[in-house]
Amino acid sequence: MEAYVVEWLNILGRWVHFVTGIAWIGSSFYFIWLDNHLEAPKESGDMDKGVGGELWSVHGGGFYHAQKYRVVPKVLPEALHWFKWEAYTTWISGMFLLALVYWYGAEVYLIDRSVAELRPATAVGIAVAMLAGGWFVYDLMCKSPLGRNDKVFAIVLFAMTSVLAWGLCQLFSGRGAYIHFGAVLGTIMVANVFFVIIPGQRRMVDAFARDEDPDPADGIRAKQRSVHNTYFTLPVLFVMTSNHYALTYGHEYNWLILIGITLAGALIRIYFVARHKGHASPLPVIIATLLILAVAAAIAPKSRATGMESVSFDTVRPIIDSRCTVCHSASPTHLAFPAAPAGVMFDTDDQIQAEASRIHQQTVVLEVMPIGNLTDMSDEERALIDAWYLSNND
Repeated sequence: MEAYVVEWLNILGRWVHFVTGIAWIGSSFYFIWLDNHLEAPKESGDMDKGVGGELWSVHGGGFYHAQKYRVVPKVLPEALHWFKWEAYTTWISGMFLLALVYWYGAEVYLIDRSVAELRPATAVGIAVAMLAGGWFVYDLMCKSPLGRNDKVFAIVLFAMTSVLAWGLCQLFSGRGAYIHFGAVLGTIMVANVFFVIIPGQRRMVDAFARDEDPDPADGIRAKQRSVHNTYFTLPVLFVMTSNHYALTYGHEYNWLILIGITLAGALIRIYFVARHKGHASPLPVIIATLLILAVAAAIAPKSRATGMESVSFDTVRPIIDSRCTVCHSASPTHLAFPAAPAGVMFDTDDQIQAEASRIHQQTVVLEVMPIGNLTDMSDEERALIDAWYLSNND
């Protein structure tokens, strides 16, 4: 029953996280696009009112006229919408999922003893420290002289995220490392909203209420953090879905793959932000495409069964029974799985034969099954599965 309840909490938490994430990223992308498409106001009276830019648009059968003030309007409206709860709810639901799947289930999803011998409490402690430390280091960088030079800051930040990717992959399972990398970036993004963007906006509104001139620095800082957030977005979205792509996190050089795809995602976003401004060079997209192609070529699978004779099904069947049916069965014996993952079962010969390609892909090509190698499948057993599959699929 415990595993059943956890599964439902996973479903509901993931659903909330997905919906609120769409709302946050959608609004973020929209305002970045809006900011970069603003034109000088056509009416001189608007400039006198403090309008710095405007945009006309049409959507859903209606016409919209958006205006942005240089600092604050002379009269604040009664209803002022704050874009914050989309970010907060995305982070809260994401932390709930992280704790439920990767911390509560640390033995299955976070710890890989072939990577590092960690106790669950130690692994979770490291994960929490990484989340808090990532924000602390990033925030110090923004407040330091580095924060005044965008190009140098970008280089140093990329170096720091590369070290983070490498370090996580030396401590956790590939899947756990990837999701925690995304969680660190996501925490930085929401902390930017909570500690910098929203407080700055509140100070501007409070200054207006006191009939004082707001501090323009608050707007400058908020814009800087907002731009950083948009460059983090595509890398975070990749790692949110990376558990479906074991060929990346399951590779020997998973940290390098993560760095390459992170850089590609940031470059793609850089291109689109520049494109919004009307002066986009295709170079960032070209580099991103080459990076992805290089990763794909570098991780192309190689056979383990070189020089091995044909292996029969009778040789492989006991390996599947002892290493795989703990989870992949109509009645799994592992407590973490109330039902066979993805509905894949290996109880009968026909079921195994039907899933031969998947078995080969997950246990030999990607080496991500058994998950965390919970059942201690050996290299020799993987080679036998490889030889069996290849001898029947030449």
